[in-house]
Amino acid sequence: MTISSIKVPDVGEGVAEVEIVVWHVKPGDLVREDDLLADVMTDKATVEIPSLFAGTVVDLGGAVGETLAVGGVLCRMEHAGTGVEPEVRNAAHAGESVETASEPSLVKPKQEPTPDILKPAKAEPPTAQKTPAGMPSAPRPEGEAPLASPAVRDRARRAGIDLRTVPGSGPAGRITDADLDAVFAASSTPPSSASTRQRKEGTERIPVIGLRRKIADRMALANARIPHITVIEEVDVSALEDLRATMNDERGERPKLTLLPFLAAALKRAFIDHPEMNAHFLDDEGIIERHNAIHLGIATMTPNGLVVPVLRNAETYGLFGAAGEIARLADAARQGKATREELSGSTFTITSLGPLGALATTPIINHPEVAILGVNRMAVRPMWDGTQFVPRRMMNISASFDHRVIDGWNAATFIQRLRALLQTPALIFMEDEA
Repeated sequence: MTISSIKVPDVGEGVAEVEIVVWHVKPGDLVREDDLLADVMTDKATVEIPSLFAGTVVDLGGAVGETLAVGGVLCRMEHAGTGVEPEVRNAAHAGESVETASEPSLVKPKQEPTPDILKPAKAEPPTAQKTPAGMPSAPRPEGEAPLASPAVRDRARRAGIDLRTVPGSGPAGRITDADLDAVFAASSTPPSSASTRQRKEGTERIPVIGLRRKIADRMALANARIPHITVIEEVDVSALEDLRATMNDERGERPKLTLLPFLAAALKRAFIDHPEMNAHFLDDEGIIERHNAIHLGIATMTPNGLVVPVLRNAETYGLFGAAGEIARLADAARQGKATREELSGSTFTITSLGPLGALATTPIINHPEVAILGVNRMAVRPMWDGTQFVPRRMMNISASFDHRVIDGWNAATFIQRLRALLQTPALIFMEDEA
């Protein structure tokens, strides 16, 4: 038999390490060629790693949540044959993802579990007998203290139950709430009213791994290194919503327009006067990079957490083209099929909670960007037009800025420019004067 080490493949673009997020196999499993072994997470994307050959899993290179270096051992597998089989040799030559050693099987024999010396020795339970109250006697040696949680002890005390007479069905004979319920059911005396409400016990421990860990790391980085200033402004989007509805009625086979393509178009116009907003601040180097191309990040909620697919070169799209590409990116992100390039490289980000949005939010900047636009919930509100109150569709926008490089005045003037464009959408489509 041959033991082969399957290594973490090079997924490209300078990735040096990956995090294990899901194991699809365990030691002893038989796998076929191309069966999935594990899912690993890079800084943005999840990558599935298949088996390069058929065999038996010997051991795993790490637990879920652990980090492995590219080229490190993902797992070891035992397979038939002497030396490297053709499929293995080709894979090793192409990606150096397999390391083989011709040696006897290294499968470790299954060890019997070591008995816990702290547990009391189990004794043969005596025949259960009924106490005068009709409750069974406990199958434990005389004089041995009953095992029970504080909540169970308190419940038994309030109900007048002697725990020494209660059999325990939990580990090491521990008495549980279910055991007390059985005593109450067997007893002619119903439990007191104080015992009808059971206390809840236990704590669920959820490891922060995979995408959730990446989100946590990026949020912590942005919050720790960027002094945020947030400007909130209300916008009358009545005219914009009327235009959007009309264009959707006339769209034919083209994608349906949401608010996002209009925001992208408005930002494209606003960046002409405010190029400092479409930028990165490389704080370690003390350099501001202003970008000519607009790579617009669209924060998207997925079943696994928040990701930011990127509408690259947003300045080249019309409304319907932007709508189609945004929808495609969001769908790919939700299905976990977005590529690394589609999830990186944004120069400015839009975030929105859609109809669930609040009156105002304080969005956190996507480091190393210098600004982010938050879109809040629309609502019809009475607005004063100078002579009377009229119903208008209003929406608040919340924009956060890196106060190290964006002054409050520049932030305010940018928001007012964006507000004017959204309130009078014809301005978005005006051609620049020659």
